Amino acid sequence: MDNFDGLGLSPTLMKSLEFMEYSTPTPIQAQAIPPALEGKDIMGSAQTGTGKTAAFAIPAIEHLLADPRSCALILTPTRELGKQIITLMHQLLGPKSPIKTAFIIGGEPMGKQLNQLRKRPRLIVGTPGRINDHLDRGNLMLDDANFLVLDETDRMLDMGFTIQLEEIFKYMPEERQTLMFSATLPKNIVQMSEKYLNDPVRVNAGGLNTIAQNIEQEVIRIDQNKKYNELSDQLQERSGSVIVFVKTKHNADRMAENLRRDGFTSEALHGDLRQSKREKVMQNFRKQNFRILIATDIAARGLDVPHIEHVINYDLPQVAEDFIHRMGRTARAGARGSAISFVSPQDGRKWHAIERLLNPEKVANDKGEQRNKSKNRPSRSRNSRNMSEGSDKPRFDKKRGDKPFRSKKRDNDNRGEKRDDRRNDWNDERREKPRFDKKRGDKPFRSKKHSDDNRGEKRDDRRNDWNDERREKPRFDKKKSDKPFRSKNHSDDRRDDRRDNRRDDKRDERRDENRGNSFNKRKPKKEGFGDKPDFKGKKPAKGKFSKDQKKGKKTGEMKVPNKRKKTAHKKAA
Repeated sequence: MDNFDGLGLSPTLMKSLEFMEYSTPTPIQAQAIPPALEGKDIMGSAQTGTGKTAAFAIPAIEHLLADPRSCALILTPTRELGKQIITLMHQLLGPKSPIKTAFIIGGEPMGKQLNQLRKRPRLIVGTPGRINDHLDRGNLMLDDANFLVLDETDRMLDMGFTIQLEEIFKYMPEERQTLMFSATLPKNIVQMSEKYLNDPVRVNAGGLNTIAQNIEQEVIRIDQNKKYNELSDQLQERSGSVIVFVKTKHNADRMAENLRRDGFTSEALHGDLRQSKREKVMQNFRKQNFRILIATDIAARGLDVPHIEHVINYDLPQVAEDFIHRMGRTARAGARGSAISFVSPQDGRKWHAIERLLNPEKVANDKGEQRNKSKNRPSRSRNSRNMSEGSDKPRFDKKRGDKPFRSKKRDNDNRGEKRDDRRNDWNDERREKPRFDKKRGDKPFRSKKHSDDNRGEKRDDRRNDWNDERREKPRFDKKKSDKPFRSKNHSDDRRDDRRDNRRDDKRDERRDENRGNSFNKRKPKKEGFGDKPDFKGKKPAKGKFSKDQKKGKKTGEMKVPNKRKKTAHKKAA
C-alpha cells in the first residue's frame, strides 16, 4: 500500500490526513489498517516511533463515521500517552466533527469528567483505573462500545491493570472488534489475546524486540559513584535535547536540582507530580524551553517528542522490555539518534537480561562456547585427580624423604583421635578400680557431697520415725493431767459452737412462745367495736348513712369513710 487513497476512507478522514500531511503509510500502518477496516481483530507489535498510534486511530475514526450508533474505547497505561492519543483523534476528526469525545484519566477533577460523560461521547480515551471507577459509580455505559483498542498492553499488565481490564471487558458487548498493540509481546500478552481476541491477525513490523537501526548505541562500564561526573561530561560534549532515565522519583528530583546547580536547564517528570505540573513540564519540553528531561519509566512509553536526539540510561530498567521503549524516545519517524547506557558492577544481571532479549541467538552461542570450554578444562575435584595420569603413584613429602605425604590437617586429625582414645582408656580404668580414701586407709573413698547426702537421708529417716511415734501416742494436757491435749484454736472453735447452739435454742423457744400466745391467748374484744351494723334488710342509698351507722361513727363503734375531701371539692366547684 503506497498511499491512503486505496483504502476507501470517508472524505472527512481523507481531508484530515491531507491536512496532517499523512501521505505514505508506515509498515505497521500498511499491515494493520486494511484488516482492521474489514472488522478483524489485530494483535500488532512494532518498534517504537513507527506510527502505531495512527495504525489504530484511523480504523477507529472510520468505524465511528460508518456506524452512527457505535462507540469506541481506547485504553492507555499513562496519562501522557493518553493525551497524545486524544490530540491525534481530534486532528483526525476535524474541527467541526459531530462526534463527541471524552478524556478520562486519573489526577483530574471528577466534575469535569462527569460533564464530558453527560454529553454521551462516542469516543473515550482513558486509563484503566479511572475508567473502572466511573463504571462502578454508574457514570459510564459501554453497552454500545463495540470497538476496543489496547495500546501498550504489556505496560498496562506490568503496572497491575489486569484486574481492571477484566472488569472493563465485562461491561462491553461480547461481539466487538479488539485491536491490541505493543512494542513487545511477552507470554502474558499472548495469553490475553487467546482469551479475549477472536482469531486475531498477527502484525509485526520491524522485527520483535529490536531497536531501530538508526540509533547509535554506546555502553559505558563505570562504578556507581562515578556516574554523575560522567553524565556531566557527556552533556557538555553533546548538543540537542536529552532525556535521562533514572530508577526512582527521588533520584529524578535530586538529579534535576543538581544539574540546574551546575548550569544545565533541566526538569523532572515522574508519577508523584500533579497532572497539571506534568502537562506543564511536557509542554515546556516540547517547546524546548529547557534541554534536559530527567524521567522515570513513566516517560518511556509512547511519548512522541521529535526533537529528542539523545537518550541516557543513567540507571538500567528493572524490566528488560522497558529498555526497548526507552530507546524508542529518539530517532522517531526515520530521524537519527544516540543512546548511552551506564552499566555498573551491580547491574550485571540486568544488562545480561537486556542482551538476552535483544540478541537471544548470540547469548545462546556464548553459553554453548562456555559450556564446551568448561568440559575441556581439567577438573580440580578429588575424584578427577585420582583418575588422572600418575594417580597410582604415592605422593611423598620432601622433608620426610620416602614417607608418604600427609597434609597438616590430616596429621592433626589423627593426633586428636589418638588423644581421645588414650583419654577414654584411662577413664575406663578409673571406673573399674575402687577408689580409697587416704585418711581411712583401705576404706572406699566417698566424696563430701556423698557423705552429706547420706547424713541428710539418715536425719530425714529419724524425723519420720519420731513423727510416726507421736501420731500413734495420744497427747495429754499438762494442766489437765490425764486429759488429752487440745490446742487453743480447737478450744475456741468448740466454744463458738456451743454459743451458737445456745443462741439457736433460745431463738426457737421464743418463736414457740410467740406462736402459742397468738393462737391460745387472744385479747378480748371491746364491746360494740367490730360488730357488723344492722341494716335491717335494707341497703342505704349511695352517699347516705343510716342512723345506726351515724351512731357507730360518733361512738367509735364503726369506721365510716371520710367524705370531707369530696364535699370540699364539690363546694369549691
